[in-house]
Amino acid sequence: MEKEALKPDLDEVDLSILGYLQEDGRLSNARLAEHLSLSETPCWRRRKRLEAAGYIEGYQANLNRRKLGYGVLAFVQLSVSIHTDEATARFENVVLSCPEVIACHNITGQADFLLQVVATDLDSYGQFIDRVFRKLPEIRAIHSSVSLREIKSSHRLPLL
Repeated sequence: MEKEALKPDLDEVDLSILGYLQEDGRLSNARLAEHLSLSETPCWRRRKRLEAAGYIEGYQANLNRRKLGYGVLAFVQLSVSIHTDEATARFENVVLSCPEVIACHNITGQADFLLQVVATDLDSYGQFIDRVFRKLPEIRAIHSSVSLREIKSSHRLPLL
């Protein structure tokens, strides 16, 4: 895929800015400008334009879940039996209120939703499932897969 196919209103400098910030969101404007061989003001303006246009949604630190005590990473497929707007809104509100759920996607296939859930251990994961999802009347089936070993985890997008 050519860079033009990604987003025609982004030029090479914009893509470079996004690449550097994806690598290190703490990069100062001065250092970023130095990497790009730009002066600071045009670099800052481009960065702010990318933020305002929604290409940059925010900045965050990537934390080590194991060091923080989250030894379990589970992928949970949920199937629902009730597809009304009210049931969907209720389910989404529950998911949004659970910090253990670090990602949730409405998907195609046999399940309706795919979640990533962290827990300190298998017991706490089981308690979370019982306390939260088994109590929702619209949940028809829950299928969990626990990660045995993480090979790659990234939020970085290919900028080509």
